[in-house]
Amino acid sequence: MKIVDLLTPPSNLKVVISGGAAGIGAVIAKAFYEVGAQVYIGDINASAVEQMKREYPGLHGGVVDVGNQVQVNRIMDEATQLLGGIDVLVNNAGIAGPTGNVEDLDAPAWEQTVSTNLNSQFYFLSKAVPFLKQSKQNPHIIAMSSVAGRLGYPFRTPYAATKWAIVGLMKSLAAELGPDNIRVNAILPGVVAGERMDRVIDARAQTLGIDFESMRDQYLNKISLRRMVTMEDVAAMALFLSSPAAANISGQAISVDGNVEYL
Repeated sequence: MKIVDLLTPPSNLKVVISGGAAGIGAVIAKAFYEVGAQVYIGDINASAVEQMKREYPGLHGGVVDVGNQVQVNRIMDEATQLLGGIDVLVNNAGIAGPTGNVEDLDAPAWEQTVSTNLNSQFYFLSKAVPFLKQSKQNPHIIAMSSVAGRLGYPFRTPYAATKWAIVGLMKSLAAELGPDNIRVNAILPGVVAGERMDRVIDARAQTLGIDFESMRDQYLNKISLRRMVTMEDVAAMALFLSSPAAANISGQAISVDGNVEYL
């Protein structure tokens, strides 16, 4: 086999993606779909799930609150029945969480961030791992973290705490599941262009009492390449990590961020 042929994932992969109907998750779902994978997405937005299913015939999906284990169990049962197993789990679902001084944050906002960003990863893992152990297709788990999982992030402590925790979860699982031939890696997106990032910038600008454009410039000036990354950049990394070329890459926290120097 030519080396270039190793860069494309097998066409028959069975892929489950949480938070897969919008944003980065949707772009990752489309990328796997385009290389011939069987894809199941879970998302809280029912209309977005239906839109994805209309646009991509054969793509499966269900509505789920990822912070609710009963609901996760339900859609995972459906996913494994429809796909006939799982080869790749992309634990992507997450929220930005609140912005503000730590003493001003309320407990419900903290708990929702932890539930959505971190607890959900465990819920999906607990259902997926038995199927991944049966996979013969280079089984792989992608844990979606963030550049805030390697840097401190003032005024975004709930978000940063969950993203650091995800890296620890990934490192531990890579060691735990390696003997079962299951690879585990984390992707750490940086400042990703799009509406969600605009909302994050706006919230932080308001916290600091400055205008949106000044806040945006501050973000860009912290990036060595002085530009945001795209959702397609992140999806491309997900495909690479699920390809034969990455067969011996595990336990890695891989930044896709243009080298964010600090937050």
